[in-house]
Amino acid sequence: MNYRISSGMMYQQSVGMMMAKQSRLAHTQQQLATGQKLISAKDDPVGAGSAVQFDRALAELERFALNGNAVLNRLGLQENALTSAGSAMARVHELTVQANNAALGNDSRRAISTELKSIYQGLLDLANTSDGTGRYLFGGTEDGSPPFAVSAGSVIYAGNQTQREVEVAPDTFVMDTLPGSEVFIRLRTGDGRMDGRADPNNTGTGLLMNFGVTDTAAWNGASYRIEFDTADSYVIYDAGNNPVASGAYQAGDSIAHGGMQVRIEGQPAIGDRFDVGPSPTRDIFSTMQDLIDALESDPVSDVDKARMQNALQGAMRDIATAQNRMIDVRASGGAQMAAIDSAAGLREANTVTLKGSLSTLRDLDWAEAISRYNMENTALQAAQSVFMQMQSLSLFNLMR
Repeated sequence: MNYRISSGMMYQQSVGMMMAKQSRLAHTQQQLATGQKLISAKDDPVGAGSAVQFDRALAELERFALNGNAVLNRLGLQENALTSAGSAMARVHELTVQANNAALGNDSRRAISTELKSIYQGLLDLANTSDGTGRYLFGGTEDGSPPFAVSAGSVIYAGNQTQREVEVAPDTFVMDTLPGSEVFIRLRTGDGRMDGRADPNNTGTGLLMNFGVTDTAAWNGASYRIEFDTADSYVIYDAGNNPVASGAYQAGDSIAHGGMQVRIEGQPAIGDRFDVGPSPTRDIFSTMQDLIDALESDPVSDVDKARMQNALQGAMRDIATAQNRMIDVRASGGAQMAAIDSAAGLREANTVTLKGSLSTLRDLDWAEAISRYNMENTALQAAQSVFMQMQSLSLFNLMR
């Protein structure tokens, strides 16, 4: 079968060929102008899809970096606040030791009390430290308003006990600042494990000097009451008010029972009692307020002085334990800051890898693209030359 080749068809084919070559040349020119191999998804559908995934992964790493910077800022501010609080507590301990001097007069103790009030207010301000963005460091997740306030002479905590967990790298989490309840409120008293108190209603001059666990295996964490039935003998009662031991008392000797040991000095009166047992929790503000109240009690009799000294002894123990707790919190914050630094290294390594993979998919091979441009330009010129020659193929030219 014969097919007729018309001039119109030849023109159409030639024009179509030139347009195709011009389109390819224009595409290569756009690649050279942008430096990108993928101008549109049709250039490499699979590669374009992978590039989008890499872009998302890089954006996520940037978000993790912002998270890390925000938490690092808050942890740094927490470190500063706790450093100041630790210095304040050291000063409180120093003043308490000074006030415990029996030769000190009431006026001197009141002067110490005045300084303690100033430290008390300073601690309250530190507990309400802001991170500079309107959020409060020690409020837990309820950090939109100051977490600590004074109500009816006592400090109340309005935050919660939740500590944020923040992702700072893929599957890597760090903890935000501790809630104030764990820093200033729920503090162990005594030595952190065991505590002892002289009954405030004692009428003798007995002083609870120190105590502690001497045999961990024998001590079961029970609470006991040491009560004096005569001036030189005592009975130990358990939490159920059952007598479990007794003995003769001599000032300065240790009283031991159930893996614990207690030392009392002075002369207790009949009916005086001293309670010992596991350390409860107490806020630092109450401890300081009791200390201030004791210093302002202006003792006159030996019994009054003994009560004040027992209060000062208890305050010194509680403040020392609070200092240790703040050191632990600072160490915990430092560990989180170190984790953020490690996460930054991981993010940087992942970013380099992802950008390398993305460059392989998206960035232009300049040598190949320039060679291809020259080849496509030559092909277009050849097509244009052929079209010009085809235009001369006309019978009218032969009839001249």
